[in-house]
Amino acid sequence: MDYFIIAVVTFSGLYFHWWLYRRIRRWSNRDLALSMAGDSPEMRQFMLRSLEQAQQQKVSQKALEGWLRDAAEQYQHDQV
Repeated sequence: MDYFIIAVVTFSGLYFHWWLYRRIRRWSNRDLALSMAGDSPEMRQFMLRSLEQAQQQKVSQKALEGWLRDAAEQYQHDQV
């Protein structure tokens, strides 16, 4: 019974840390996209859609900032 309790507590702790890591990573990615959008509501929506596209294309975490920066530049060129 002791081993079962230890296993359940260990698994629960590992799952909680994994869940918390994913949640914080999602928040930071969203903040990164919104920080590039400025105050424009249209650009904020565009950047959130771009973030969704990056996630669907499985853009790596290291390349995400550059990918979003390119999307923001493309949006600004399209508006001119």
